[in-house]
Amino acid sequence: MAKENNNIVIFGASGDLTKRKLIPALYHLYANDMMPENFTILGVSRTDYSDESFREKLVAFLTENEKVDEETLSRFCQHLYYLPIDPADSSKYDQLADRLQTLSDKHDTGNNNLYYLATPPSLYGVIPECLAKHNLHDQSNGWKRLIVEKPFGYDTATAESLDKKLHDQFEEDQLYRIDHYLGKETVQNLLVFRFSNGMFEPLWNRNFIDYVEITGAEFLGVEGRGGYYDGSGAVRDMFQNHLLQVLGMVAMEPPAAIRSDSIRDEVTKVMQSFRPLSDDDLKNNLVLGQYTGSTVRGDTLLGYREEPGVAEDSRTETYIGLKMFVDTWRWNGVPFYVRTGKRLPTRVTEVVIHFKKTPHPVFGANAPENKLVIRIQPDEGILMSFGLKKPGAGFEAKEVSMEFHYQNLQEAQLLTAYERLLLDAIKGDSTLFARSDAVKACWEFVEPILQYKEDPDALFGYAAGTWGPEQADELLKRDGREWRYPCKNLTNTEYCEL
Repeated sequence: MAKENNNIVIFGASGDLTKRKLIPALYHLYANDMMPENFTILGVSRTDYSDESFREKLVAFLTENEKVDEETLSRFCQHLYYLPIDPADSSKYDQLADRLQTLSDKHDTGNNNLYYLATPPSLYGVIPECLAKHNLHDQSNGWKRLIVEKPFGYDTATAESLDKKLHDQFEEDQLYRIDHYLGKETVQNLLVFRFSNGMFEPLWNRNFIDYVEITGAEFLGVEGRGGYYDGSGAVRDMFQNHLLQVLGMVAMEPPAAIRSDSIRDEVTKVMQSFRPLSDDDLKNNLVLGQYTGSTVRGDTLLGYREEPGVAEDSRTETYIGLKMFVDTWRWNGVPFYVRTGKRLPTRVTEVVIHFKKTPHPVFGANAPENKLVIRIQPDEGILMSFGLKKPGAGFEAKEVSMEFHYQNLQEAQLLTAYERLLLDAIKGDSTLFARSDAVKACWEFVEPILQYKEDPDALFGYAAGTWGPEQADELLKRDGREWRYPCKNLTNTEYCEL
């Protein structure tokens, strides 16, 4: 797909997302000659900046926080513009239309517009309506695409309501629901790893796999976002979107072709095959937790209820662990254990495939387990463990491993998640963006959890800096299994090596 000339319009351009993620990503794409020849970036928000003051603010941040080349940065800034209007005020969109036409004529961008909603979710339905009222969604004169940040709703009902508002103005192929987890190199590599290697794909099913773990751990707490997080929680913030999307990539069937719709069709089928959670599942296969105060490596960490902006009696979960199933031929009977939480010992996201033991264990029941660890972040890579003979007399088997680290590849620079996703949106490649039916399937799956959260006995405490409530370990122990605990010898750097 070609990188067509375009205008990138960022609504909410005075906010942190624009400064910390979007502009650095666009600068790096430009510096690496990955942007179209002709493009503009137009920031839109209520803050009263001029083009020049907007540029100065972003240059100061980039210079302080990124590796930049002054000459390249100067050229990049010539593509930066700003329009101080209220994105919720439809009457101001005449100014937006005029400015876009002026920029399109000046930079020869062909009236191709990529709109990015870096705004509060309350504006996700408002801005598309304003764009449509001024015909800024019409594709008869250049393509128009809309990137929407998560959350895509608060529950099934609000997700469906938002979806209707978006589809009232834009077609599905114009909508790009961004999940930055899908922009990570290792998540994308799941496709290549599974479907290009004859040694793995034949084993990727219930006949050879015992169980699957998916972990999304964060060391940080709510970091000043207590007010927002208290109305969200781990289920909405991480589980419903990021981790279920990763699960979809792990469990999908081979696509008919490496095309956007073919891949998203198969991921969506997985999500529509999640076994619905029964009352028994909610009581026995689900663990919700909330971190309490603790001392970690000499630092005193607040409990969740002590965080600024959090209610003293809050029952918002900061941890979820769930045993779930995918009811397809490939995965029938294979449990997926999924967990995510804040204030865990380290930041790490990984998928662990646990293979079944050999049918006839000639080296005894304690022979080393075969497992495949797919590390999504940090230290992206793959680790495979298996048994070999321990040196010396006899035939005692010992677990050994082979590792691959992406940082060892020198051929190309790894793109960050936002760099990859912005580039894909510019190209019109929606493969790594969530589709409407997939979003709906995930919300329908978690809806019973959202209702169960209100149960007074549903929440367990865990000390900050630990791996979650003890009850989460019991999810696996009663099945004769255990979580993989990465980074047992974690250093004070908090960096979790594969």
